[in-house]
Amino acid sequence: MIPPFLKPGDTVGVVAPASHFAYSDLAPGLDILRNQWHLHVIEGESLKAIDGPFAGSDELRSRDIQRLFDNPNVRAVLAARGGYGCYRIADELDLTGLIQHPKWLVGFSDVTVLLSLLVRNEVACLHGIMPRGFAKDPTGESVENLRKWLFGEQPTPYHILPNELNRAGEATGTMVGGNMTLLINSIDTPTDLDYRGKILFIEEIDETLFSLDRMMHHLKRSGRLASLAGLVVGQFTDMITSLSLPFGKSPYEIIADAVADYDFPVCFGLPSGHDTPNWTIPMGVPARLSVNESGGTLSFIL
Repeated sequence: MIPPFLKPGDTVGVVAPASHFAYSDLAPGLDILRNQWHLHVIEGESLKAIDGPFAGSDELRSRDIQRLFDNPNVRAVLAARGGYGCYRIADELDLTGLIQHPKWLVGFSDVTVLLSLLVRNEVACLHGIMPRGFAKDPTGESVENLRKWLFGEQPTPYHILPNELNRAGEATGTMVGGNMTLLINSIDTPTDLDYRGKILFIEEIDETLFSLDRMMHHLKRSGRLASLAGLVVGQFTDMITSLSLPFGKSPYEIIADAVADYDFPVCFGLPSGHDTPNWTIPMGVPARLSVNESGGTLSFIL
């Protein structure tokens, strides 16, 4: 299910389903939504709430996003930031209203678990930059990329630079994925994904190389890698090397080793994740991946 694209004057909601932050950090993002994109913005109570590391209690954050899901006038819901906390509220959300009145959900990182929830219910969503990060986008490329997706100006196909670890081939399948940690922690839960015949996207930040290797082998041991149609590898930012016992391989080399036994196409270097630019990826929609000596091409069928 593809939600309707936005137009000026539409209503969107902004909530904080995970970690708290200084509300003032959100001002530039809200200004862009209101005065450049000309949208009416509903601000969730969670944007100013604090409960330990979270933007309010689990109940408050769940209620906040539920109100927007249930509001038929809301055309998109944007997570203000990630951090940690979406995993704690995902199972409390009722998608009945959202499915009756489809709307875009936007976010990445910790929001991966909510994106997966929608994909499991056959609702497309957007893995992309969040409003708190709009001001940190130095060229505005990531913000403009998200705007184009939301307003139906599809900015693809994406052309990805060649990488020596790429594996050539062609693949078609539904796009799924997101942050590695959230994908792994969703296995055998209500937000686990069906990997069969899918094109998987992965990204990560601030994890040890040992953890990345463990996560890749978890996907392999669980049988999820064997059933993929293709793999797209995004940004692996600020990964941690053990000084006492160096791993000896880069993040991309670790991933390449884990998928060496398979023959699906693999494309490294999609600029999406915790760095800039952060290209938007529509999840839960048909995609086409082509990898050759010239690099990769990723397009979506909407």
